[in-house]
Amino acid sequence: MTPGILRIAFKLLVNDRAKFSALLIGITFSVFLMVQVTSLFAGVLDRSSSTVTNIGAKLWIMDPAVNTIQNVIPVPDYLLDAVRSIDGVKYAVPLFSGGGLAKLKSGNYQAVSVLGLDDTSLLGRPLLEQGRIEDIYAENGFIVVHDAEFAKLENPTVGTEFEINDNRAVIVGIAKVAANGLFGIPTLYTTYGRAIQYLPGMRFTISYILAEPKAAADIPQIKQEVRKLGYMVLTDAEFEQRIADFYKYKTGVGTNIMIMTIVSFLVGLSISGQTFYSFVLENLDKFGALKAIGARSSVLIYIILFQALLSGLTGYGLGAGLCAVVIFLARLRLPDYAAMITFGTLSLAFGMVLVIAAISGYAASRRVLRIEPFEIFRG
Repeated sequence: MTPGILRIAFKLLVNDRAKFSALLIGITFSVFLMVQVTSLFAGVLDRSSSTVTNIGAKLWIMDPAVNTIQNVIPVPDYLLDAVRSIDGVKYAVPLFSGGGLAKLKSGNYQAVSVLGLDDTSLLGRPLLEQGRIEDIYAENGFIVVHDAEFAKLENPTVGTEFEINDNRAVIVGIAKVAANGLFGIPTLYTTYGRAIQYLPGMRFTISYILAEPKAAADIPQIKQEVRKLGYMVLTDAEFEQRIADFYKYKTGVGTNIMIMTIVSFLVGLSISGQTFYSFVLENLDKFGALKAIGARSSVLIYIILFQALLSGLTGYGLGAGLCAVVIFLARLRLPDYAAMITFGTLSLAFGMVLVIAAISGYAASRRVLRIEPFEIFRG
Protein backbone atom coordinates (compact mmCIF):
# COMPACT_ATOMS: atom_id res chain seq x y z
CA MET A 1 0.00 0.00 0.00
CA THR A 2 1.43 3.36 -1.05
CA PRO A 3 2.07 6.26 1.33
CA GLY A 4 -0.61 8.23 -0.52
CA ILE A 5 -3.29 5.67 0.38
CA LEU A 6 -2.13 5.68 4.01
CA ARG A 7 -2.34 9.46 4.04
CA ILE A 8 -5.90 9.28 2.76
CA ALA A 9 -6.78 6.67 5.38
CA PHE A 10 -5.33 8.86 8.13
CA LYS A 11 -7.19 11.96 6.99
CA LEU A 12 -10.46 10.05 6.76
CA LEU A 13 -9.91 8.80 10.31
CA VAL A 14 -9.08 12.09 12.01
CA ASN A 15 -11.32 14.33 9.88
CA ASP A 16 -14.28 13.85 12.24
CA ARG A 17 -12.62 14.73 15.54
CA ALA A 18 -15.68 13.90 17.63
CA LYS A 19 -15.93 10.35 16.27
CA PHE A 20 -12.19 9.85 16.46
CA SER A 21 -12.11 11.09 20.06
CA ALA A 22 -15.00 8.80 21.03
CA LEU A 23 -13.18 5.86 19.43
CA LEU A 24 -9.96 6.62 21.32
CA ILE A 25 -11.80 7.10 24.62
CA GLY A 26 -13.46 3.70 24.31
CA ILE A 27 -10.21 1.86 23.60
CA THR A 28 -8.28 3.87 26.19
CA PHE A 29 -10.83 3.10 28.90
CA SER A 30 -10.82 -0.59 27.98
CA VAL A 31 -7.00 -0.80 28.04
CA PHE A 32 -6.90 1.11 31.32
CA LEU A 33 -9.27 -1.39 32.96
CA MET A 34 -7.42 -4.41 31.57
CA VAL A 35 -3.97 -3.18 32.61
CA GLN A 36 -5.23 -1.99 35.99
CA VAL A 37 -6.88 -5.25 37.06
CA THR A 38 -4.10 -7.48 35.71
CA SER A 39 -1.45 -5.24 37.31
CA LEU A 40 -3.24 -5.53 40.62
CA PHE A 41 -3.25 -9.31 40.27
CA ALA A 42 0.45 -9.32 39.35
CA GLY A 43 1.19 -7.21 42.42
CA VAL A 44 -0.78 -9.56 44.66
CA LEU A 45 1.09 -12.60 43.30
CA ASP A 46 4.44 -10.85 43.69
CA ARG A 47 3.82 -9.87 47.30
CA SER A 48 2.28 -13.21 48.25
CA SER A 49 5.74 -14.80 47.98
CA SER A 50 7.67 -11.86 49.44
CA THR A 51 9.04 -13.94 52.34
CA VAL A 52 10.51 -16.48 49.91
CA THR A 53 12.13 -13.65 47.96
CA ASN A 54 13.49 -11.91 51.05
CA ILE A 55 14.91 -15.03 52.70
CA GLY A 56 16.73 -16.04 49.52
CA ALA A 57 17.23 -19.75 50.29
CA LYS A 58 17.68 -22.07 47.31
CA LEU A 59 15.77 -25.06 48.72
CA TRP A 60 12.69 -25.08 50.95
CA ILE A 61 11.74 -28.30 52.73
CA MET A 62 8.20 -28.51 54.06
CA ASP A 63 5.10 -30.59 54.58
CA PRO A 64 3.48 -31.58 51.24
CA ALA A 65 0.21 -29.92 52.28
CA VAL A 66 1.75 -26.43 52.38
CA ASN A 67 0.32 -24.13 49.68
CA THR A 68 1.51 -20.69 50.76
CA ILE A 69 4.27 -19.31 52.97
CA GLN A 70 1.65 -18.37 55.59
CA ASN A 71 0.19 -21.89 55.61
CA VAL A 72 2.73 -23.18 58.11
CA ILE A 73 2.68 -26.89 58.98
CA PRO A 74 5.58 -27.60 61.37
CA VAL A 75 7.94 -30.46 60.59
CA PRO A 76 9.64 -32.70 63.20
CA ASP A 77 13.10 -31.92 64.48
CA TYR A 78 14.57 -35.21 63.25
CA LEU A 79 13.92 -34.11 59.65
CA LEU A 80 16.58 -31.42 60.01
CA ASP A 81 19.22 -34.01 60.93
CA ALA A 82 18.04 -36.29 58.14
CA VAL A 83 18.35 -33.52 55.55
CA ARG A 84 21.83 -32.60 56.76
CA SER A 85 22.93 -36.22 56.26
CA ILE A 86 21.85 -36.36 52.60
CA ASP A 87 24.67 -36.44 50.07
CA GLY A 88 24.62 -33.24 48.07
CA VAL A 89 23.37 -31.00 50.89
CA LYS A 90 25.93 -28.36 51.73
CA TYR A 91 24.06 -27.19 54.83
CA ALA A 92 20.52 -27.03 56.20
CA VAL A 93 19.04 -24.74 58.87
CA PRO A 94 15.62 -24.29 60.50
CA LEU A 95 13.31 -21.33 59.94
CA PHE A 96 10.45 -20.31 62.20
CA SER A 97 7.51 -18.40 60.76
CA GLY A 98 4.59 -17.33 62.93
CA GLY A 99 2.35 -14.54 64.06
CA GLY A 100 2.20 -12.70 67.35
CA LEU A 101 0.45 -9.78 69.01
CA ALA A 102 2.59 -6.76 69.88
CA LYS A 103 1.61 -4.32 72.62
CA LEU A 104 3.06 -0.91 71.74
CA LYS A 105 4.16 1.84 74.12
CA SER A 106 0.92 3.70 73.47
CA GLY A 107 -1.04 0.71 74.73
CA ASN A 108 -2.31 -0.22 71.27
CA TYR A 109 -2.05 -3.76 69.96
CA GLN A 110 -0.75 -4.72 66.53
CA ALA A 111 -0.49 -8.11 64.87
CA VAL A 112 3.03 -8.89 63.66
CA SER A 113 4.72 -11.56 61.59
CA VAL A 114 7.83 -13.03 63.23
CA LEU A 115 10.60 -14.84 61.37
CA GLY A 116 13.06 -16.80 63.49
CA LEU A 117 16.46 -17.22 61.82
CA ASP A 118 18.92 -19.99 62.58
CA ASP A 119 20.88 -18.94 65.68
CA THR A 120 24.25 -19.90 64.22
CA SER A 121 24.15 -18.79 60.59
CA LEU A 122 21.27 -16.25 60.55
CA LEU A 123 20.52 -17.49 57.03
CA GLY A 124 17.99 -15.18 55.39
CA ARG A 125 18.91 -12.12 57.45
CA PRO A 126 17.83 -8.79 55.93
CA LEU A 127 20.05 -5.88 54.98
CA LEU A 128 20.16 -3.36 57.83
CA GLU A 129 19.58 0.37 57.47
CA GLN A 130 20.30 1.02 61.15
CA GLY A 131 21.88 -1.09 63.89
CA ARG A 132 24.16 -4.11 63.78
CA ILE A 133 23.15 -7.64 62.91
CA GLU A 134 25.13 -8.97 65.90
CA ASP A 135 22.74 -7.21 68.26
CA ILE A 136 20.02 -9.68 67.32
CA TYR A 137 21.69 -11.96 69.88
CA ALA A 138 21.20 -9.35 72.61
CA GLU A 139 18.54 -9.92 75.23
CA ASN A 140 15.05 -9.58 73.71
CA GLY A 141 16.56 -8.38 70.40
CA PHE A 142 14.34 -7.96 67.34
CA ILE A 143 14.88 -6.39 63.92
CA VAL A 144 11.95 -4.58 62.30
CA VAL A 145 11.45 -4.27 58.54
CA HIS A 146 11.13 -0.72 57.26
CA ASP A 147 8.38 -1.19 54.69
CA ALA A 148 4.87 0.12 54.06
CA GLU A 149 3.66 -1.39 57.36
CA PHE A 150 6.43 0.16 59.45
CA ALA A 151 4.22 3.01 60.71
CA LYS A 152 1.76 0.52 62.22
CA LEU A 153 4.37 -0.11 64.92
CA GLU A 154 4.38 3.67 65.60
CA ASN A 155 7.63 4.23 63.68
CA PRO A 156 10.01 2.51 66.12
CA THR A 157 13.69 3.39 66.35
CA VAL A 158 16.68 1.42 67.61
CA GLY A 159 16.05 0.94 71.32
CA THR A 160 12.26 1.08 71.15
CA GLU A 161 10.62 -1.39 73.56
CA PHE A 162 7.26 -3.16 73.37
CA GLU A 163 5.76 -6.52 74.27
CA ILE A 164 5.08 -9.59 72.15
CA ASN A 165 2.79 -12.13 73.76
CA ASP A 166 3.60 -10.62 77.20
CA ASN A 167 7.36 -10.87 76.55
CA ARG A 168 9.66 -7.84 76.41
CA ALA A 169 11.04 -7.01 72.97
CA VAL A 170 13.66 -4.44 71.99
CA ILE A 171 14.30 -3.14 68.49
CA VAL A 172 18.02 -3.53 67.80
CA GLY A 173 17.96 -2.87 64.06
CA ILE A 174 15.88 -1.50 61.21
CA ALA A 175 16.08 -3.42 57.94
CA LYS A 176 14.99 -3.11 54.34
CA VAL A 177 13.86 -6.01 52.17
CA ALA A 178 13.47 -6.64 48.46
CA ALA A 179 9.69 -7.22 48.50
CA ASN A 180 6.92 -5.91 50.73
CA GLY A 181 4.35 -8.20 52.30
CA LEU A 182 0.78 -8.63 51.10
CA PHE A 183 -1.41 -8.78 54.18
CA GLY A 184 -0.61 -5.44 55.82
CA ILE A 185 1.23 -6.93 58.81
CA PRO A 186 4.62 -5.60 60.02
CA THR A 187 7.50 -8.07 59.93
CA LEU A 188 10.03 -8.74 62.70
CA TYR A 189 13.20 -10.85 62.59
CA THR A 190 14.80 -12.54 65.57
CA THR A 191 16.69 -15.72 66.36
CA TYR A 192 15.06 -19.11 66.03
CA GLY A 193 15.47 -19.86 69.73
CA ARG A 194 13.84 -16.60 70.81
CA ALA A 195 11.02 -16.99 68.28
CA ILE A 196 9.90 -20.38 69.59
CA GLN A 197 10.19 -19.03 73.13
CA TYR A 198 8.01 -15.98 72.44
CA LEU A 199 5.52 -17.73 70.16
CA PRO A 200 4.83 -21.18 71.58
CA GLY A 201 2.90 -23.49 69.31
CA MET A 202 2.65 -27.20 68.60
CA ARG A 203 5.20 -29.75 69.70
CA PHE A 204 7.12 -29.33 66.42
CA THR A 205 8.63 -25.87 66.06
CA ILE A 206 10.41 -25.93 62.69
CA SER A 207 8.24 -24.18 60.09
CA TYR A 208 10.59 -24.76 57.15
CA ILE A 209 14.04 -26.19 56.58
CA LEU A 210 16.28 -24.08 54.37
CA ALA A 211 18.97 -26.00 52.51
CA GLU A 212 21.82 -25.24 50.17
CA PRO A 213 22.85 -27.90 47.62
CA LYS A 214 26.48 -28.48 46.86
CA ALA A 215 25.64 -28.21 43.16
CA ALA A 216 22.51 -27.74 41.06
CA ALA A 217 22.88 -31.32 39.83
CA ASP A 218 22.33 -32.57 43.39
CA ILE A 219 18.81 -31.11 43.67
CA PRO A 220 16.95 -34.08 42.07
CA GLN A 221 18.70 -36.48 44.44
CA ILE A 222 17.87 -34.30 47.44
CA LYS A 223 14.22 -34.16 46.38
CA GLN A 224 14.09 -37.92 46.02
CA GLU A 225 15.63 -38.57 49.43
CA VAL A 226 13.34 -36.10 51.20
CA ARG A 227 10.30 -37.52 49.38
CA LYS A 228 11.14 -40.93 50.86
CA LEU A 229 10.81 -39.33 54.29
CA GLY A 230 7.32 -38.09 53.41
CA TYR A 231 8.16 -34.44 52.85
CA MET A 232 8.61 -32.07 49.93
CA VAL A 233 11.52 -30.02 48.57
CA LEU A 234 10.96 -26.96 46.38
CA THR A 235 13.41 -24.52 44.91
CA ASP A 236 12.68 -20.86 45.58
CA ALA A 237 11.25 -20.45 42.07
CA GLU A 238 9.07 -23.55 42.45
CA PHE A 239 7.78 -22.38 45.83
CA GLU A 240 6.90 -18.96 44.40
CA GLN A 241 5.07 -20.66 41.52
CA ARG A 242 3.22 -22.94 43.94
CA ILE A 243 2.05 -19.90 45.91
CA ALA A 244 1.00 -18.12 42.71
CA ASP A 245 -0.94 -21.19 41.53
CA PHE A 246 -2.75 -21.34 44.87
CA TYR A 247 -4.01 -17.77 44.52
CA LYS A 248 -4.83 -18.26 40.83
CA TYR A 249 -6.74 -21.51 40.99
CA LYS A 250 -7.70 -22.23 44.60
CA THR A 251 -9.03 -18.85 45.70
CA GLY A 252 -11.56 -16.42 44.23
CA VAL A 253 -8.86 -13.89 43.37
CA GLY A 254 -7.94 -15.42 40.02
CA THR A 255 -11.56 -15.92 38.98
CA ASN A 256 -12.54 -12.38 39.90
CA ILE A 257 -9.60 -10.89 38.01
CA MET A 258 -10.41 -13.01 34.95
CA ILE A 259 -14.05 -11.86 35.00
CA MET A 260 -13.04 -8.20 35.34
CA THR A 261 -10.57 -8.55 32.47
CA ILE A 262 -13.19 -10.14 30.22
CA VAL A 263 -15.71 -7.42 31.12
CA SER A 264 -13.21 -4.66 30.32
CA PHE A 265 -12.44 -6.38 27.00
CA LEU A 266 -16.14 -6.56 26.11
CA VAL A 267 -16.62 -2.91 27.08
CA GLY A 268 -13.78 -1.85 24.81
CA LEU A 269 -14.98 -4.11 22.00
CA SER A 270 -18.56 -2.83 22.15
CA ILE A 271 -17.65 0.86 22.40
CA SER A 272 -14.85 0.87 19.84
CA GLY A 273 -16.61 -1.55 17.51
CA GLN A 274 -19.83 0.43 17.45
CA THR A 275 -18.03 3.76 17.11
CA PHE A 276 -15.75 2.53 14.33
CA TYR A 277 -18.64 0.92 12.44
CA SER A 278 -20.62 4.17 12.74
CA PHE A 279 -17.58 6.06 11.49
CA VAL A 280 -17.37 3.81 8.41
CA LEU A 281 -21.09 4.19 7.68
CA GLU A 282 -20.77 7.98 7.73
CA ASN A 283 -17.88 7.75 5.28
CA LEU A 284 -19.41 5.25 2.87
CA ASP A 285 -19.60 7.91 0.16
CA LYS A 286 -15.85 8.45 0.39
CA PHE A 287 -15.13 4.72 0.23
CA GLY A 288 -17.55 4.46 -2.67
CA ALA A 289 -15.75 7.30 -4.45
CA LEU A 290 -12.44 5.48 -4.02
CA LYS A 291 -14.00 2.35 -5.44
CA ALA A 292 -15.47 4.32 -8.31
CA ILE A 293 -12.08 5.69 -9.37
CA GLY A 294 -10.63 2.21 -9.48
CA ALA A 295 -9.51 1.31 -5.96
CA ARG A 296 -9.52 -2.45 -5.53
CA SER A 297 -11.31 -4.18 -2.65
CA SER A 298 -7.95 -5.12 -1.13
CA VAL A 299 -6.98 -1.44 -0.97
CA LEU A 300 -10.22 -0.58 0.86
CA ILE A 301 -9.58 -3.40 3.32
CA TYR A 302 -6.04 -2.13 3.93
CA ILE A 303 -7.42 1.35 4.61
CA ILE A 304 -9.92 0.07 7.16
CA LEU A 305 -7.41 -2.20 8.87
CA PHE A 306 -4.89 0.65 9.01
CA GLN A 307 -7.50 2.91 10.62
CA ALA A 308 -8.54 0.24 13.11
CA LEU A 309 -4.93 -0.60 13.97
CA LEU A 310 -3.93 3.06 14.35
CA SER A 311 -6.90 3.72 16.63
CA GLY A 312 -6.16 0.60 18.66
CA LEU A 313 -2.45 1.32 19.13
CA THR A 314 -3.10 4.96 20.02
CA GLY A 315 -5.74 3.95 22.56
CA TYR A 316 -3.39 1.26 23.90
CA GLY A 317 -0.62 3.79 24.51
CA LEU A 318 -2.98 6.24 26.17
CA GLY A 319 -4.60 3.56 28.35
CA ALA A 320 -1.31 2.00 29.47
CA GLY A 321 0.16 5.44 30.18
CA LEU A 322 -2.91 6.50 32.16
CA CYS A 323 -2.72 3.30 34.22
CA ALA A 324 0.97 3.88 34.95
CA VAL A 325 0.22 7.42 36.15
CA VAL A 326 -2.65 6.23 38.37
CA ILE A 327 -0.52 3.48 39.94
CA PHE A 328 2.33 5.94 40.51
CA LEU A 329 0.03 8.43 42.23
CA ALA A 330 -1.65 5.68 44.26
CA ARG A 331 1.71 4.48 45.57
CA LEU A 332 2.59 7.99 46.65
CA ARG A 333 -0.51 8.10 48.83
CA LEU A 334 -0.79 4.38 49.66
CA PRO A 335 2.68 2.81 50.10
CA ASP A 336 1.20 -0.69 50.48
CA TYR A 337 -0.68 -0.48 47.16
CA ALA A 338 0.19 -3.77 45.46
CA ALA A 339 -0.42 -3.10 41.74
CA MET A 340 2.59 -3.40 39.44
CA ILE A 341 2.77 -3.21 35.65
CA THR A 342 4.65 -6.14 34.14
CA PHE A 343 5.53 -7.25 30.63
CA GLY A 344 2.83 -9.91 30.91
CA THR A 345 0.07 -7.41 31.74
CA LEU A 346 1.10 -5.12 28.87
CA SER A 347 1.31 -8.08 26.48
CA LEU A 348 -2.16 -9.31 27.46
CA ALA A 349 -3.67 -5.85 26.94
CA PHE A 350 -1.83 -5.46 23.63
CA GLY A 351 -3.15 -8.79 22.38
CA MET A 352 -6.70 -7.87 23.34
CA VAL A 353 -6.38 -4.49 21.60
CA LEU A 354 -5.31 -6.29 18.43
CA VAL A 355 -8.38 -8.51 18.72
CA ILE A 356 -10.60 -5.46 19.21
CA ALA A 357 -9.05 -3.78 16.16
CA ALA A 358 -9.37 -6.95 14.06
CA ILE A 359 -13.04 -7.50 14.94
CA SER A 360 -13.92 -3.83 14.41
CA GLY A 361 -12.08 -3.77 11.11
CA TYR A 362 -13.66 -7.00 9.93
CA ALA A 363 -17.20 -5.80 10.66
CA ALA A 364 -16.56 -2.47 8.92
CA SER A 365 -14.81 -3.99 5.88
CA ARG A 366 -17.75 -6.29 5.16
CA ARG A 367 -20.01 -3.26 4.86
CA VAL A 368 -17.56 -1.38 2.66
CA LEU A 369 -17.06 -4.29 0.27
CA ARG A 370 -20.81 -4.32 -0.44
CA ILE A 371 -20.73 -0.75 -1.75
CA GLU A 372 -21.55 -0.32 -5.43
CA PRO A 373 -19.88 2.71 -7.01
CA PHE A 374 -23.07 3.94 -8.65
CA GLU A 375 -24.76 4.29 -5.24
CA ILE A 376 -22.78 7.43 -4.41
CA PHE A 377 -24.18 9.18 -7.50
CA ARG A 378 -27.78 8.17 -6.89
CA GLY A 379 -30.23 10.91 -5.97
